[in-house]
Amino acid sequence: MDSQDIAQETPPENVFNAPSIHQDELIRGISYTHHTSTPDIIKNDLSRECVLGVDEAGRGPVLGIDPIHWENVDQADNAPAGPMVYGVFYLPMEQHRSLLAEKHHFDDSKVLTPQVRSNLMQALCTSGTDLHESCGWATRVMSARDISSAMLKPAGTYNLNAQAMDATIDLIKEIFAQGVNISQIYVDTIGKAELYQKKLERIFPTVMITVCPKADSLYPCVSAASVCAKVTRDAALNVCYQSTRLLDAQAIAPNSIADAWGSGYPSDARAITWLKENMDPLFGWGNECRFSWSTAKNMLETKGNSIRIDWPDVNDDEHARRMTDFYIIKPSTNTEEDESEDELAAWYGKPVAESIF
Repeated sequence: MDSQDIAQETPPENVFNAPSIHQDELIRGISYTHHTSTPDIIKNDLSRECVLGVDEAGRGPVLGIDPIHWENVDQADNAPAGPMVYGVFYLPMEQHRSLLAEKHHFDDSKVLTPQVRSNLMQALCTSGTDLHESCGWATRVMSARDISSAMLKPAGTYNLNAQAMDATIDLIKEIFAQGVNISQIYVDTIGKAELYQKKLERIFPTVMITVCPKADSLYPCVSAASVCAKVTRDAALNVCYQSTRLLDAQAIAPNSIADAWGSGYPSDARAITWLKENMDPLFGWGNECRFSWSTAKNMLETKGNSIRIDWPDVNDDEHARRMTDFYIIKPSTNTEEDESEDELAAWYGKPVAESIF
């Protein structure tokens, strides 16, 4: 990721705090969905044909890799911090280009600066504006904790492509459930566009569906969905960062997420520095970090003084073991430490039988 891409992915200091920011769920690492009310112009005439766009934020490729190759991108190439957000955006078909592209200049996400995206999102959420009166949108915030736990399952991992597809399908189904007459859907692809499109066509057979790379530069509704997703993620990252600052009142940390996490990508020195300086040897980091990403995994397993834990097999009959038996302490290079007892074992104490005999 070059410096321009890093700047595009770094949240602005005064990002708009949209209604899609559910602070309690974000701090607790819980995934959630937010829907706006169906606009009256659509609700009062459910036969009106609408167009819907889909895009995401927080998974994007780095090093200039095209989105069609996402399934082959190493996890280290993706943002290890914060949630991934999927956004859907819909409006009457006759207003698709006139309102979004011609009047408000929704465009390729790389053309719109973070501050411009924030301003557009604020207009979408402000009662009385033409965007608010004609457009509806929804976001699915997939927490870093839930993404990682799904990808680190011991059997049958739930990979990121599958999680993203399911989030997209659920959001579209929920819009249909509101009675909105969606006749066209445009999606910025994940994985192979043709396979993804065929899957969506099987689920929504009556809708004209287009899945392609760079859809946000071709279809204004996808660009608008991108704005909803990216601004939600920017504000969500800020909530996560501020919560980490409050955990340690004595810590000296930058007030701005831009000065601390930066974009959250491993190619961003600010992100890597923060991970190194804030890694707990036992728990790693909080809900803001994706532990399944190789950046975090390698840092925990090979760097610092992290503690490895060997979890028992749940089918193993040998349950009569102490918790400290599962801690594997790294060999020390300090002679004095070599002669001392296991710190955790000494703290918990020795079994009675061992002390006597």
